[in-house]
Amino acid sequence: MQVYGLLGNPVGHSLSPRIHHAAYREFGMDACYATFEPEPSELGTAIEGARALGVRGLNVTIPFKQDAISFVELDELADRIGAVNTIDFGGDRPTGHNTDAVGARRALERHDVALDGARAVLVGAGGAGRAVAFALSDAGATVSIANRTEERAEELATAVPNATGHGLSALNDLLANANVLVNATSVGMEGDESPVPADALHRGLTVMDIVYQPLETRLLRDAAAADATTIDGAWMLLYQAVAAFERWTGQEAPVEVMNDVLRSELT
Repeated sequence: MQVYGLLGNPVGHSLSPRIHHAAYREFGMDACYATFEPEPSELGTAIEGARALGVRGLNVTIPFKQDAISFVELDELADRIGAVNTIDFGGDRPTGHNTDAVGARRALERHDVALDGARAVLVGAGGAGRAVAFALSDAGATVSIANRTEERAEELATAVPNATGHGLSALNDLLANANVLVNATSVGMEGDESPVPADALHRGLTVMDIVYQPLETRLLRDAAAADATTIDGAWMLLYQAVAAFERWTGQEAPVEVMNDVLRSELT
């Protein structure tokens, strides 16, 4: 049996096992997707132990995305982002990748959003924000990063080509001529609030929120009311899983099957 899994603490809430098991069933694979919750001090031991036991690949989630860097060989994108969310054990040494960036780009592409030459506004400069910033920039967009702490946005902007850093107070001006807006913060997950003023949203803007619980956040409701195009957070979650599956197996993922299972869990 092929074994894959998720490394994090906690991981009991994760939807990843359901998404990946749907893909295994579709292809009739003799495979399973397990969850592992090591203590932070045991992360390196957990990664080496998984490799010794023949685990084919691991996803990595909070709080280990940055710490895992010390125990793997990074690909170029994960090195630039400074975080790992997927480990592949197929080579001489475990290799670390970041499929969050791939997931964000593919979610936008799924909705026919042209990024090359786009003017993008990104809210949030944390871990998810870093991945999305590089995804947007690498696809050819100029990226205005707005964050509650302006200095953190400016720091990220120095690492991302064609990016600038700003405070949240600049959002109205930044969005006036923007094509794409991505919320990469957790605002909207716990309460009915949005990180973006509703009057800054407009027709011709595509708004993606990486929050997927709830699927319809206050930001997306405000965007729909402004006649903007909306993309919920389940799409990025789906496509980061798709990218991991394809890297591990070398097969094209059954995207629609995985999407159906994911959305059945979220509705």
